[in-house]
Amino acid sequence: MAETFPIYIWINEERLAKLQQAGLSDKAEEAFAGLKRLKVEATETQKDELLKRFPGSKCDLSTTRSIELLPRAFKDKLFDLVVQHKRLDPEIVDIALRS
Repeated sequence: MAETFPIYIWINEERLAKLQQAGLSDKAEEAFAGLKRLKVEATETQKDELLKRFPGSKCDLSTTRSIELLPRAFKDKLFDLVVQHKRLDPEIVDIALRS
């Protein structure tokens, strides 16, 4: 299987309620200090596209291997698409990149 790079979306109470309605609340994982986050997987091609499209973002290849510092508007859109389509795989990142 090809390597994927996580995009983490922090989950507040409002978002947790939306995940519960979508049947996805079990996908919100404990991060630390009671904070929850959602992990959406991106492919290497998607990672490269995100870093190109959003120059302020980065990929932490030394520790978490996650895509970080994405604009809030993009992460909000990604979260809404996760709830709408009920999926966390790279296909949802493609949908977000096309919209």
